[in-house]
Amino acid sequence: MNLENIDAEKWLELALEYGLKILGAIAIWIIGSWVIKNLLKSAKKVMTKGSYDESLKKFLLNLTNWTLKIILIIVVLGTVGVETTSFAAILAALGLAIGLALQGSLANFAGGVLILIIKPFKVGDFIKGQGIEGTVKEISIFNTKLATPGNQIAVIPNGKLSNDNIINFSEEGTRKENLIFGIGYDSDIKLAKDVLLNLVNEQKEALQIEGKKPMVVVSELGDSSVNLSLRYWANNEDFWNLRWLVLEEGKTRLETAGIEIPYPHQVEIQKQA
Repeated sequence: MNLENIDAEKWLELALEYGLKILGAIAIWIIGSWVIKNLLKSAKKVMTKGSYDESLKKFLLNLTNWTLKIILIIVVLGTVGVETTSFAAILAALGLAIGLALQGSLANFAGGVLILIIKPFKVGDFIKGQGIEGTVKEISIFNTKLATPGNQIAVIPNGKLSNDNIINFSEEGTRKENLIFGIGYDSDIKLAKDVLLNLVNEQKEALQIEGKKPMVVVSELGDSSVNLSLRYWANNEDFWNLRWLVLEEGKTRLETAGIEIPYPHQVEIQKQA
């Protein structure tokens, strides 16, 4: 028996066996990479048509890319004979450990994805959330930045923001105001209503369209005053300036018309000696 021939046969057999596996693994890698590339292109087109936020689009594409490549690597290793069961178990355990360690961050990430997909607000909107009011300056994956009326930057975690009530003051384009003016019980209600209504009607910023015309109603008979509710609509960009003007000018014109505007008085009671 020729030992050299036996060794040569074994080497040839091994070369054929593992050579075919390696060639198969290379073919799978090439085809898999091509499939992943085309899937990502299709996903990018869908996201572009769906007007996804740019930061969300990049994150989702990168996440999909790495997930598919990890799966492809596991398949390639399995093709060449590497035991992938333990490898997959290690990845699963690692993922669980990371998930437990980053529970808060993952909740913020999930909240950010929801906000960027559902879009309850966008950059430039004036909103109220988590008890904070401000203009949205930035929406990232993990948090949202608001510029408050005091010119401060509030950073709100997306996890809490997405699970809370959100008021978007900019969504509709217009806002309704409800200003309360208290007048004395002896004052002329009709005159007071006319004064306030004429004031608002003089302002071009106050909307005069059907269903949104200014009106004044008696909203409450208070302990020391008859409360009039002045209601009007304005575009968002005109809202605050109009509100401040009507508050100041309303008080001035009521006083000029002889309408009493009551306020709490403290009466000092002297004890008799």
